[in-house]
Amino acid sequence: MIKAGDKAPSFTLTDQNGDKVAMKDFDGQKVAIYFYPKDDTPGCTKQACSIRDDYRKVSKAGIVILGISPDDEKKHRRFVDKYDLPFTLLADPDKKALQKYGVWQEKSMYGRKYMGVVRTTFLIDEKGKVVSVIEKPKVANHAGEILDGFGA
Repeated sequence: MIKAGDKAPSFTLTDQNGDKVAMKDFDGQKVAIYFYPKDDTPGCTKQACSIRDDYRKVSKAGIVILGISPDDEKKHRRFVDKYDLPFTLLADPDKKALQKYGVWQEKSMYGRKYMGVVRTTFLIDEKGKVVSVIEKPKVANHAGEILDGFGA
């Protein structure tokens, strides 16, 4: 997994509108990339809505939010519309960014092993360096964790 001090891996993915978005598009900006398992599930919805509810504070602090999951653009569009999410969700069905950031891992539930997304957030400074990694974020207060991580 990528850790604090590492250069943030580059990627180009498609957003909920079908537009291409590249990591390099955010050069010179603070970026919080949060990786999550699946749209419209209880934990992922709570996490997204926490960010939505404090989005003004996050935006005022100059932080760009990018959510990435293996879901496709259409699922992201429905999720954004259903919960009025004001930030970008990126589709990674091929798991390229998930693998680059090391969050596509073997998981276990009820003794069954499977591959899945380990919920993790990477805070990246204006120079593209990872300043903090939030492992196992608190979904109900994730915006607060992001603000604290950037010292905002």
